[in-house]
Amino acid sequence: MHRQLAGSLAGPRVKWIVVVFWVVALGVFGALSSKLVDVQNNEASSWLPESAESTRVLEELSDTVDPNDIPTLVVYERAGGLTDDDLAAMDEQAGRIAQIDGVTDAGALSPNLARQQGLPFQLVSDDGKAAYTYLTFNFGENGWNDIPEAADEVRDIAQLDGVTVHLAGFGGQAADTAEAFEGIDTNLILITLLVVIVILLLTYRSPVLWLLPIISAVVAYSVSGGVVYLLAKYAGLTVNGQSQAILGILVIGAGTDYALLLTARYREELRRHDDRHEAMAVALHRAAPAILASAATVVVGMLCLVFAELNSTAGLGPVNAVGIGVTYLVMVTLLPALLVVCGRWVFWPKRPVFGSEEPTESGFWARVGRRIAPRPRAVWVVTAGLLLLACLGLTQLSASGLSTEDTYTKEFDSIKGQRILEEHGLGDNSNTVQVVADTAAIGRVSDALTGVDGLGAPQPPQEIGGGRSYVEAVIADDVSSPAAFETVEAARDAVDEVDGADALVGGGSAFYLDTKIAANRDNVVIIPIVLIVVFLILVGLLRAFVAPLLLMGTVVLSFGAALGISALLFEYVFGFAGSDPGFPLFAFVFLVALGIDYNIFLMTRVREETVNHGTRRGSLVALSSTGGVITSAGLVLAATFLVLGSLPVVFLAELGVAVALGVLLDTMIVRSVLVTALNVDLGGKVWWPSRLDAENRPLEPDDPTDDPARRTPVPA
Repeated sequence: MHRQLAGSLAGPRVKWIVVVFWVVALGVFGALSSKLVDVQNNEASSWLPESAESTRVLEELSDTVDPNDIPTLVVYERAGGLTDDDLAAMDEQAGRIAQIDGVTDAGALSPNLARQQGLPFQLVSDDGKAAYTYLTFNFGENGWNDIPEAADEVRDIAQLDGVTVHLAGFGGQAADTAEAFEGIDTNLILITLLVVIVILLLTYRSPVLWLLPIISAVVAYSVSGGVVYLLAKYAGLTVNGQSQAILGILVIGAGTDYALLLTARYREELRRHDDRHEAMAVALHRAAPAILASAATVVVGMLCLVFAELNSTAGLGPVNAVGIGVTYLVMVTLLPALLVVCGRWVFWPKRPVFGSEEPTESGFWARVGRRIAPRPRAVWVVTAGLLLLACLGLTQLSASGLSTEDTYTKEFDSIKGQRILEEHGLGDNSNTVQVVADTAAIGRVSDALTGVDGLGAPQPPQEIGGGRSYVEAVIADDVSSPAAFETVEAARDAVDEVDGADALVGGGSAFYLDTKIAANRDNVVIIPIVLIVVFLILVGLLRAFVAPLLLMGTVVLSFGAALGISALLFEYVFGFAGSDPGFPLFAFVFLVALGIDYNIFLMTRVREETVNHGTRRGSLVALSSTGGVITSAGLVLAATFLVLGSLPVVFLAELGVAVALGVLLDTMIVRSVLVTALNVDLGGKVWWPSRLDAENRPLEPDDPTDDPARRTPVPA
């Protein structure tokens, strides 16, 4: 940002225009942000690419099998065995359930009704202790948000004395997913804001100053949520519970980071300028490029996700890119305006008086720099070695997927129902493989399925037109379990051997398997893209080649260490069964995009100080100047991501822990120790091929880092 533009944004009149603009924007977009939950699409099938085999099956069956049908089970269990009266009551309840809005014309199929119709489903267990009623919800293309209300109606009807009742199947899982993300637009944000407020109070030690970053962060979240709502409603952007949760965390966390950096630089300039408008102009001129580079790195890193095959992952990129873009605009316009409007008193009780000493010149991070300076090579070698040792924990990371039971950190109703079915040997007939093939070969395809372990007897084939037919068979295992995936793979292998069948295998478990396949592909494709793009941004920012290479290497090392430690925590502390296939990619994108931020904040200051002091001395000055604010920023971001653990979803809990660990490693070790030691050891070589420090000025042992005379002079 040019000095003139920075000065105009902080001008005596413009500051009021900026405030009014954002107040209006808050009123317009804030109302839309509250509707973001209404445009969520948490349907698993909507996440897959069109090329996936299960998606192609769904397309072929679209005229025969409604893709919006949601098979649902009402599971009953009596420890002493279900009585005839229980079964009769289930029949009566099935009739009432069939009248609920959203239940299809097929109604609800109870055990006795199934026997009367001669259907092949076994709805009562052999031991007579468990049974279930089968029904299908259908709320249309965008009706998944209606499931929780309908599920509550089913639960109100399905009650029997002495009988435990659970809602299972896809409908039960959808209702539980809605419960897991309940309050995502209120409770999660309130918890996040509370955590940030506590950290800001401890950081600023001011009863007032914390309000300005919080106000700015709330404005950024509300406006970005409104923009995302419009994109989801009118531009086809995929938004689900996960992406909305991450949006709120990311906007508040990153926004507070930007606020900390700008406020710290503003406070520093207030000690050098009597006029607060001039101080803000200089602070913006100095800090905004680093904030812009940081925001651009996150935005571009997020947009790299559009290359993902998974629609859920591809949608996450633009959602969070919008959030960071809006957050940047708010933090370099609204926050400066609010700070200038309030004046110096907002820093009370430690007001930065003009001409007073800058406390960072002799603070903790200045002392850390003095410890690094005598033996920088030994410091970075030992530090890198410890991080490499932590990377060994990656051998314990299992990202092969989670069963339905292992997906949540609490036991939901559908999980209890599924467990009852398994304990009593009842197959969940809502989970099937759907095999589409040429009509002439459908009989041979059905025979091929008969020999597949884990599959029930294939149902009679049905024609769907165009010379194609389909056949279904029930999978005995949980829909997202490894056993179900093996069954789908075996079914695909079996039907592929039928000559001339052109067979495709889809269904619920096939959706989850194809999701895993797409996620593994995305890991391989997107991670290199993100690395290349972030590297190019750093080259452009630092106008060097060596420094960006070093920074990328340290961030990747930090990522490996964070994931390694996290894997050990997941297995031995939290007891998680594994990780989602998309977890490594999500963790990588956030850790690289966010972790590089702190290196950007440090290295832009190093470059600024190198002009007057050389790289070695400039690195120590930059560490002492930025150490406190970057550490505070890291604590804020780590704490906000840990808030994801308040949602009972294993994926989000693991993501929160991994990102928090990575951010803390970046701020406490990588940026403060490893990068600084590398800079001091290599000196001017880090700027190659630039000649910024062509003399490669040495670090004199008796040259104190806290000498104010060696600080960058105040620009005219």
